[in-house]
Amino acid sequence: MLSFVLVVLASTFFIGIVYRVRALVSGRKGPGIFQGVKDVVRLFKKGFVLSTTASYISEIGAVAYFASVVTAMLVVPFGGNAGFFSFEGDFIFFAYILAVGKFFLIVAALDTGSPFEGMGANREAMYALLVEPAFFILIGSFAMLTREFSFFGIYKYMHFDNSVSYFMGALVTYVLVQIAMLECGRMPVDDPKTHLELTMIHEVMVLDKSGFDLALIQSATYLKFSLYGLLIVNFFLPPGTPLWLMLAVFFVAQVVLAVTVGLLESFKARSRMNRNPLIIFSLTTLSILIFFAVLIIMNKFSL
Repeated sequence: MLSFVLVVLASTFFIGIVYRVRALVSGRKGPGIFQGVKDVVRLFKKGFVLSTTASYISEIGAVAYFASVVTAMLVVPFGGNAGFFSFEGDFIFFAYILAVGKFFLIVAALDTGSPFEGMGANREAMYALLVEPAFFILIGSFAMLTREFSFFGIYKYMHFDNSVSYFMGALVTYVLVQIAMLECGRMPVDDPKTHLELTMIHEVMVLDKSGFDLALIQSATYLKFSLYGLLIVNFFLPPGTPLWLMLAVFFVAQVVLAVTVGLLESFKARSRMNRNPLIIFSLTTLSILIFFAVLIIMNKFSL
């Protein structure tokens, strides 16, 4: 449960740091780092309005999406502490429980009857399909290296202790950061601040969401960002690390990740729609490089 609590704590300031960095880069003071939490609390206090064409699917879409992220949080370990649920193949469960939540969000968007939300749902489904191989090749490579098939086992026996593994660690960090940006609807694939329906993806899917439903979706997004940050941090916490040091590394890494996201969104323009599939598919190429690095470490492949 320690990982669950840490992800919740990190999610309270993560998006606030992103917004603050973007504001400072553009010469503005910006909101406080807890403004995102305040916005969510305000939304939770409001009611919600549904489209006249919507059915019960729209009512459960946001709840299912939020529940999927919370369930995924219970699987990921932290350092030497296993997740609340830890079993062989839990990384597969992690990926597909998040996919179930996204499925309900996509179906809820289609259920509203809005052509714009249907367009966004189509793009979200396609991008999710393209990014899935990158995640499975990445984690599957480490499962092969450690001969473990759970998050806890993989992290327990993973060590970066030579030049090849350092290179692999850099690639892992980059791929997981890009997956997090994609899953949370950020730049360069998506722009959460745009108001042009023809170029929106995640935001256009929730145009009809308000109040409590919108609060659940935004909360799930904040939690998901911190969750991917935890996936990255675990790779750099060797067994035997003192708890105080693990906590320090976790929070420092979350702040660094938030600042990085803010800087990327400040200096990187949004990509054109027709280039997005190529950008996403490039993550799979990098995951294949990690796979070859694992083969080198296992002496199955020589340079």
